[in-house]
Amino acid sequence: METPTIDTSARLAGRLSERIRSVPPSGIRRFFEIAATMDDVISLGIGEPDFVSPQPIIDAAKASLDAGMTGYTANLGLADLRVAIAGEMDRLYGLSYEPKNEIIATIGASEAMMIAMLAVVDPGDEILIPEPCFVSYGPTAEFCGGKVVWVPTRAENDFQVTAEDIRSRITDKTKMLFLGYPNNPTGAVLRRDTLEAIAEVVVEHDLFVLSDEIYDRLVYGEAHDRGHVSVPTLPGLYERTILLGGFSKGYAMTGWRIGYACAPKPIMDQMYKAHQYVVMSAPTMSQVGALAGIREAQDDVETMRQAYDARRRVIVDGLNAAGLPTFEPEGAFYAFPDITSTGLSSEDFAQRLLQEEHVACVPGSAFGPSGEGYLRCSYATSLDKVKEAVRRITRFADRVRAEG
Repeated sequence: METPTIDTSARLAGRLSERIRSVPPSGIRRFFEIAATMDDVISLGIGEPDFVSPQPIIDAAKASLDAGMTGYTANLGLADLRVAIAGEMDRLYGLSYEPKNEIIATIGASEAMMIAMLAVVDPGDEILIPEPCFVSYGPTAEFCGGKVVWVPTRAENDFQVTAEDIRSRITDKTKMLFLGYPNNPTGAVLRRDTLEAIAEVVVEHDLFVLSDEIYDRLVYGEAHDRGHVSVPTLPGLYERTILLGGFSKGYAMTGWRIGYACAPKPIMDQMYKAHQYVVMSAPTMSQVGALAGIREAQDDVETMRQAYDARRRVIVDGLNAAGLPTFEPEGAFYAFPDITSTGLSSEDFAQRLLQEEHVACVPGSAFGPSGEGYLRCSYATSLDKVKEAVRRITRFADRVRAEG
C-alpha cells in the first residue's frame, strides 16, 4: 500500500472536521507521555490514585467473570447498581432519584458529561464554564456544538466562582452553567452561601446546570467538617441539574471506566438515547465492581481520603516554604502553586522542571486562561514521593530565581 505523501496528508487533514481540528491535544497527556520516556521521574501530573482498587471490588469483578457475566447489561446499567447509587445520593445528600429512569451507569464521568451536553446543547448555545477547570470541559462542549464562555476565577477569592461573575456573562444564547467542584486543578470547594447565590441567578435566567462532582468524597479540613454541598440540593436546581459522579477518584477505579449521571426523567430520557447509540452499556464487570464498592468499600474510601489529606499538608506547606504561594485546597488531590516569582511561564516552568529535576507537573495554562502563572501538582502519589518532589521543586525554583 502506498504511503501518502506530505502534500496528500496535508490535503486529507485539511478536509477533516474543523470542530475537532480546532481543539488542541490534552496538555495533561503530553507531559505524561514525555515523562514516560525518562528515568527517575516523580509524576505529579496525572490525576490518578496510586492505590489499587479495594479488594472487595476486585473480588466481585473476578467472581462475575467466573460466573459468565460477560454480556451486555441493560442500557441504563445493572438495576442493583442504580438502586445502590440512588441509596448513596439519599444517604449522603438527601437527594431522591428514581433508579428506573433517572440514573444511568456510564463509561466514566467523561461519557456522562458528553451525553449530558448532547441532550441539552444545540449548535450555538452558550455554556458558561468557570476556569481554571478540567481540560475536557471546553472541548466536550465544542464537540457538541456549543460555544464556550469562560468565567475566570482568582486565587484571591480562593478560586470561587461567584453569582456576579456568572450573571455578567449571561446573554440570550446562554443555556447551561457547567460547575466542577471540588475543582480540578485548583482544589477549590464551593461554599453553600456562594452556591445559593448562584442558584438564584440560574433560576432567574432559566439555565440548565451540569455539575461534575467526581471528587465529592475527597474533601478535607473545614470543608470536610461542613460536608460536600451537592448542587441539585440547592433551591430550584434539582429539576434543571445533571449530576455527574463516578468511582475513579474516591474508589481508586480509574482503569475500570465506570461513572454515572443522575437527572430528572425528562432530561435523562434524552441522555439515554445518546448513550444507547454511542456505547450501548458500561462494562459489566466494572458495574459489578462499582456495586461492591458502594456496599463493601466505604472504609477504604475513608482510609484513602485520610492519606490524601496527609499528603496535602506536606505539599502545600512545602510549596509555600519554597516561595511558591499555594492556596489551601479543600478538595480533590491537587495543589495549584503560583510560580510567577520565578519569571517563567507555566509552560516553561513545567518543561524545565521535568527536564532538569525529573518532576512531572502540568502547566496551569492547560486548564484555561486563568491558569497561566500556576502549576498543577497532583498529590495522588506516595508521601515519600511527594516529599522528594517538593525538595526537587524547591531546588529548581531557587535555581531559576538565582539565574534571573
